[in-house]
Amino acid sequence: MKRVLVVDDDPTVSEVVAGYLARAGFAVELAADGPGAVAHAAAEPPDLVVLDLMLPGMDGLEVCRRIREDGPLPVIMLTARGDEEDRILGLEVGADDYVTKPFSPRELVLRVESVLRRAGASAAPEAGPWLRAGALTLDPAGRRATRHGSELALTIREFDLLEFFLRHPGRAMSREELMHRVWGWEFGDLSTVTVHVRRLREKVEDDPARPRLISTVWGVGYRFDPPPGRDGAGDAG
Repeated sequence: MKRVLVVDDDPTVSEVVAGYLARAGFAVELAADGPGAVAHAAAEPPDLVVLDLMLPGMDGLEVCRRIREDGPLPVIMLTARGDEEDRILGLEVGADDYVTKPFSPRELVLRVESVLRRAGASAAPEAGPWLRAGALTLDPAGRRATRHGSELALTIREFDLLEFFLRHPGRAMSREELMHRVWGWEFGDLSTVTVHVRRLREKVEDDPARPRLISTVWGVGYRFDPPPGRDGAGDAG
């Protein structure tokens, strides 16, 4: 049974979310403030955290930073509707997804299941051989990626995005296509894709301000351009 830590200072929200998650088969634990969430995650790391942005004692952004210091822990951020800047900040500190308030508890359960499914993809034997492009090496089965031999600290979505780019080199793709094929969403806020591309560039480009691997195709979206030569993108055993 997967364990989900729900962090919200509104007991009504926590009770409703906990009820829906429990009925979906999750073990649910609760925290009502930022320090309590950090302590709980350190003592008993859950499989996923549902984290409200506005919390007493420590806001959700700082909580997200702290609970991810020891490694990737899936986080879904709860934000107020219309606070686009806050949603983007949440993604930038490593949240894997977000849901805006007021939200449908059923939608939240689906998002939890989606993020956990992707987080558990390392067990999939069909994940295929390693992928390489220049200094980048990606192990789909082990969910590990390295650059110049050093392991990259990627969120679930960043890893999925990088893997998708490596599997489709030289092809221009719209943000809508990336959202559908990487996120699995039929609709959503396209700024989510923009933020993740920017964060991924910061981790894989020599100069993120002048990207050479992940290019912007104006009027279309993005294209992954592997370095020329034998170390370009492709499968490797």
